[in-house]
Amino acid sequence: MPKRILIADDNESVLRAVRASLESNPDWIVCGEAVDGAEAVAKAKELYPDLIILDLAMPGMDGLKAASEIHSLMPSIPIVIHTLYRSALGLTTADEYGVRKVVDKTEAGSLFSTVKELLSEEVPSQSGVPNETSET
Repeated sequence: MPKRILIADDNESVLRAVRASLESNPDWIVCGEAVDGAEAVAKAKELYPDLIILDLAMPGMDGLKAASEIHSLMPSIPIVIHTLYRSALGLTTADEYGVRKVVDKTEAGSLFSTVKELLSEEVPSQSGVPNETSET
């Protein structure tokens, strides 16, 4: 069964490009899209995906606030922040919001390899706490 991915980005062309890239892997399917953080939280609760990709700078509720809300509801689901502002976002700050990885939108292929890494990790323990990963 394909792994289900939710994408949230307020830029439609980015949504389409990310969707096309991810769905080039037959083991993955984009189960939903959102254009802001509030919609991402609602769709995460509705769809319960295997992984969530959030843009950092979205109108209304930004990606970090959405990540925090989603993580408090579903701590075992890996969350990736996909942003142009990676250098301004400290990894420690992202960790505080339940974000597993931060990926720069300008680094071609980084999102695909990050998704592959996170979806191939062992199943989380029964406590619902995700496996620890380290940033390099």
